[in-house]
Amino acid sequence: MDPDDRIAITDLICLHGHLVDAGEPFDDLFTPEVAYDVSDLGGGVIICRAALWEAALALGDNNPVGHHVTNIVLTEVGTDEVKALSKGIGVMADGTVGSVTYDDVVVRTESGWRISRRRVLARRRPLGR
Repeated sequence: MDPDDRIAITDLICLHGHLVDAGEPFDDLFTPEVAYDVSDLGGGVIICRAALWEAALALGDNNPVGHHVTNIVLTEVGTDEVKALSKGIGVMADGTVGSVTYDDVVVRTESGWRISRRRVLARRRPLGR
C-alpha cells in the first residue's frame, strides 16, 4: 500500500472521534451510501450518511462524550479498497468506559478515502470469549 494512502486512511479513521465528539457532520468520513452496522449494540444496520446522522442525534445524551481509536491495522484488498480493523474506546458522561472493535471497508472516491461499511463489535468479555 502506498504510504500516502496509509496515512490518509489512518487519519480518516482517527478523525471520526473528533467530528462526532464535537457534534460536527461527518460527510468527509463516510460514503453517501455507507452501511453502519451496530447490530451488536442492538441498533441494526443504518444505511446512508443522513440516517446515520439522525441516529446519532436521536441518541442525544446517550452518546459517548469521547470516542478514541487505537490499534489501526490496514489490509489492502484492491487498488481502491482497504480493510481496516481498529479498536474504539468510548467514554460516557458518567465516566463509564466501553471498548469496541471497528471492522471497516474503506474505498477510494473522487473526494478521497471514505468508509463505505463499518461494523461495530462490542467487547464484553476478555480474551475473545
